[in-house]
Amino acid sequence: MSDLTELATRYIALWNERDPQRRNAAIKEIWAEDGSYVDPLAQVQGREGIEAAIAGAQAQFPGYVFRLGGAVDEHHDIARFTWELAPDADAEALVVGFDVAVRSADGRIQSVYGFLDKVPA
Repeated sequence: MSDLTELATRYIALWNERDPQRRNAAIKEIWAEDGSYVDPLAQVQGREGIEAAIAGAQAQFPGYVFRLGGAVDEHHDIARFTWELAPDADAEALVVGFDVAVRSADGRIQSVYGFLDKVPA
C-alpha cells in the first residue's frame, strides 16, 4: 500500500469516527494545520472547520458508513478516489462521491476537493 493510499484510507476512516475526541486526534494526525476541504455543500479551512464538516455529515446521516469505492489513483502528491456512503458496510450506497486529496510537504492532507456523483432525491 502506498503512502497516499494509506492516507486516503485513514481519511475515509476519519469520516466514520463517531467519538469527537478520537476524531479530533485523528484530524491532527492526518491533516495539515491549515488544511482545507471543499465540496458542493461545504467550504472550510483549518482543523476545526474540517471537524465541523465531518460532524455535520454524521448528523445528517446518523449511523451511515463511509467506504472507499475502489482503488486510489495517485501521482506526485495527489490522490483521487471514489467513496460511498451507505446504511451499513454491505448495503447499496445512498451517496457516491469523488475526492481529490493533495498531500502537504509534511505528509499530511493539505486539501481535499470533493464532488458528489450520486445524491438522494
